[in-house]
Amino acid sequence: MNQRITVALGPRSYDIHVGPGLLEDAGRLIAPFARGPLPVVTDANVAYLHLDRFLGGLEQAGLQARPIVLDPGEGTKSFTWLERLIGELTASGVDRGGLIVALGGGVIGDLTGFAAGILKRGIAFAQVPTTLLSQVDSSVGGKTGINIPEGKNLVGVFHQPKIVIADTDVLGTLPKRDLVAGYGEVMKTGALGDAEYFAWLETNAARALHGEHDAIVHTVAHACRMKAAIVERDELEQHGERALLNLGHTFGHALETATGFSDRLLHGEGVAIGTALAFALSVKLGVCPPEDAARVVAHLKAVGLPSAISDIPGERPSPDVLLAAMAHDKKIKDGKLIFVLAHGIGQAFVTGDVDAAAVREALG
Repeated sequence: MNQRITVALGPRSYDIHVGPGLLEDAGRLIAPFARGPLPVVTDANVAYLHLDRFLGGLEQAGLQARPIVLDPGEGTKSFTWLERLIGELTASGVDRGGLIVALGGGVIGDLTGFAAGILKRGIAFAQVPTTLLSQVDSSVGGKTGINIPEGKNLVGVFHQPKIVIADTDVLGTLPKRDLVAGYGEVMKTGALGDAEYFAWLETNAARALHGEHDAIVHTVAHACRMKAAIVERDELEQHGERALLNLGHTFGHALETATGFSDRLLHGEGVAIGTALAFALSVKLGVCPPEDAARVVAHLKAVGLPSAISDIPGERPSPDVLLAAMAHDKKIKDGKLIFVLAHGIGQAFVTGDVDAAAVREALG
């Protein structure tokens, strides 16, 4: 049942473990990388649900855990919380030869990985993702960072984890909205590079989201395997291929910025709408069959994800506001905003040659 995927990056290589029951076994898996005090960074929600069980497994492996509990929510990915976390990590006694554990969703993983990457010029860390979104996306690949008012993830470093432990059992404790939002990143993975996987998801997504073991393990493991392969070929996003993973993110991040990184729009929901917009823009530009864009929208609706800007509650962000947010996007190169578009499902491509009027029309 459990699967192991290796991210082959030479001396920075690591394994991703996927399957049920891994939280209890995390101590054994983490022990080879740990030395001295072991800070475990989490948030209050995850601590309530999983921390005691996780610490019990670490204790059985003889590890000296030091829990650090932060506030939940996207607002924690900030300079203010980064400073607080670095203070807590320093107080824990962890040194450059030690290990820091991130136990939580994407916010905890991104913030903890960033803190680990800059504290004492770099301390190793482990990812123990507890949301679907973090298991299939943010825990893999070494991107870490925080948000600033100008945009999402604009401050950060590449810092690969030593190990990723994705226990699919913990997904059963997620609120339905969070679980479904995380599926936005799963759908994106199939849409960008694997038409067969996308077709499998069209048939099996409901089983996975209802927690059927074989379906959810395959869903997570295959998405991780796809991402690992891309990261191996373009770890630092220098050759263009890793940028494919940003399908839906140029639009999605702008939508998150325009909605104030609030509960109005979760990250996976932004990616879902962004992916639908990317396919719609591809159709407008004449490079994608309309039926493929329609399949993407139909699948989003089938699983309960938003597929249009009008699906966001509250006041609709204007095209001007969204374009202004895009102007700060870290994917700008040589003064041009880089888009990930598609020739069809499973056939994404990267381009900086997109007519601004077409983008505005897509946002209208």
